[in-house]
Amino acid sequence: MSVHVIKMPDIGEGIAEVELVAWRVALGERVTEDQVLADVMTDKATVEIPSPVHGTVLALGGVPGQVMAVGGELIRIDMDDSAAESNSAQAPVISTEEAAPPSPPTSPSGQIKAMSDAAALHVVKHTNVAVTASPAVRRRARQLGIGLQDVPASGIEGHVTHEDLDAYVTRSGSPTTVSSGGGRYIEREDEESLPLIGLRRKIAEKMQESKRRIPHFTYVEECDVTEFETLRAQLNTKWGATRGHLTMLPLLVRAIVLALRDYPQCNARFDDEKGVVTRYGAAHVGIATQTEAGLMVPVLRHAEARDPWSCAAEIVRLAAAARAGQAVRAELSGSTITVTSLGALGGLVSTPVINYPEVAIVGVNRIIERPVIRDGAVVARKMMNLSSSFDHRIIDGQYAAGFIQALRGYLEAPALLFVE
Repeated sequence: MSVHVIKMPDIGEGIAEVELVAWRVALGERVTEDQVLADVMTDKATVEIPSPVHGTVLALGGVPGQVMAVGGELIRIDMDDSAAESNSAQAPVISTEEAAPPSPPTSPSGQIKAMSDAAALHVVKHTNVAVTASPAVRRRARQLGIGLQDVPASGIEGHVTHEDLDAYVTRSGSPTTVSSGGGRYIEREDEESLPLIGLRRKIAEKMQESKRRIPHFTYVEECDVTEFETLRAQLNTKWGATRGHLTMLPLLVRAIVLALRDYPQCNARFDDEKGVVTRYGAAHVGIATQTEAGLMVPVLRHAEARDPWSCAAEIVRLAAAARAGQAVRAELSGSTITVTSLGALGGLVSTPVINYPEVAIVGVNRIIERPVIRDGAVVARKMMNLSSSFDHRIIDGQYAAGFIQALRGYLEAPALLFVE
């Protein structure tokens, strides 16, 4: 047996440790060269770790949520004979008897307890037998914490099936999903503990840090966006086919850029340790974006130099990259003010959390058509609330109100967005 030990690679940028987010392979699974073995996270960027060899997974050097040092043991693979021969001149190969014990895992202070060697390294027995199963079965086995090599196979040519997993769970008493059948009012006593790992934990840490360090206050203003929506529809009718479709967001960004000219204190970052506020001429607007992994904030850079169609195209590109997990670090940092919108999900008012170390965040609520009194008559108008939060150490209530009133002015007289 020739064992290839894969260590956590140096991802660059001075990073000394990364968080193991997910395994893409299971114990006993056959892997091929360049197949993704695991996902790891640095700050907000997720990185895939590929296999340099063909072989069978012998050991996993950690569990999801564990913080691992660069250079620490990630995984061990029993290489195929051909792979072992081709790699013998390129990388050291360690036999099973000579393999050094894994380095103890590192953990963030107060969050993840150090694990014993036995828990941090799971060794597979009898791995000479290849385990075959569909990707769905492998994924389910990983979710249940079951090694496929332990499951008796009943499928064609030794394939492990979902039925085999069910039978194994029944025999071993492993936890499985509670059925919702058997009546609408059935009593349930199941519970599920879900550790915060990966991006979800990063979000939790950042939100906690923001609320701990920043004395928030939220200011809510009502806007009549009837004319705004009419102009947007006209722009899309005339230019949509050639310049692209405009949602509310790029026009709102333009309104924010113009309002910031008179209220530059809102386009700033506060270093509370040094006691220094830095105002920015550039408007690098963070766009809060919901993804399957959690909330991310890609940054629309130099919004002050973009027309609405350029803003729209860049917002679409950034959102797609974030949702696909392909946004790079530079696209997820450096914002000077953030926009968040729950309009599509409903809600009249929100209290958004400031994207630390910024000092302001603009929140958009849903548009509702409702009766409004104008010039003594009751008319139907499209109304929307702006729910925006500010750092009270840096921005006083009067200043915040002035900024939102300026923003409201552009939304209620949208032709001003195109007048210099």
